[in-house]
Amino acid sequence: MNGRLDALDLSLALSPDSYENQLRDLRAELQKLVARLIRKKRYAILVFEGKDAAGKGGVIRRLTAGLAPEHYSVITTAAPEPHERARHYLWRFCARLPESGRLVIFDRSWYGRVLVERVEGFAKEEEWRRAYREINDLERSWANAGMRVGKFWLEIGQDEQMRRFQSRAESPLKSWKITDEDWRNRDKWPQYKEAIEEMLARTDAPHARWNLIEANDKRFARIKTLRTVAALLGET
Repeated sequence: MNGRLDALDLSLALSPDSYENQLRDLRAELQKLVARLIRKKRYAILVFEGKDAAGKGGVIRRLTAGLAPEHYSVITTAAPEPHERARHYLWRFCARLPESGRLVIFDRSWYGRVLVERVEGFAKEEEWRRAYREINDLERSWANAGMRVGKFWLEIGQDEQMRRFQSRAESPLKSWKITDEDWRNRDKWPQYKEAIEEMLARTDAPHARWNLIEANDKRFARIKTLRTVAALLGET
């Protein structure tokens, strides 16, 4: 059965000139929208997930370029520390929200429980199945408190991922980005796809929508994401 990922047109692309023109305009708009967010002392929480090498880092860099550092936070998620494993898995994400209103960006997030932890067996089945309800409850509580929540899934095809993996492996400046784990994950592409589709189906809500980004072309992915973020912030 085809799912939401299969419906994406990964051939979508932008020319360099169109990309630069739109990027310039969107950056100016985002600066104004984020400044308004801060003046109103509101939160906007953006979650970025995606396949390995999908370009999340590049999207986030374009999103934050030109923003005042005190107006946003980028929180990168790695494996939990021992003191974090001793608590509920959502605790470490809530604990890192800043006190004052600002734009908060998660580069990977609590969705690891129903993705990598599910597929790799780091979480028991009862744990990752229970996580759907826990995540929905958390995001609903944030929305009820006046926070805007936007979630982005960056999708690339297997061939494009392989091309990017090989490019990284051959570059002295990028080889650190590719790990043995990245190569192993390709062998579990069907299992990850199943987990992603279930995540999208069970955690998409009016107050915390999943925005699917066609990311085979990096320029297209960046512009679509920035435009979607601008629309989200325009509602605050």
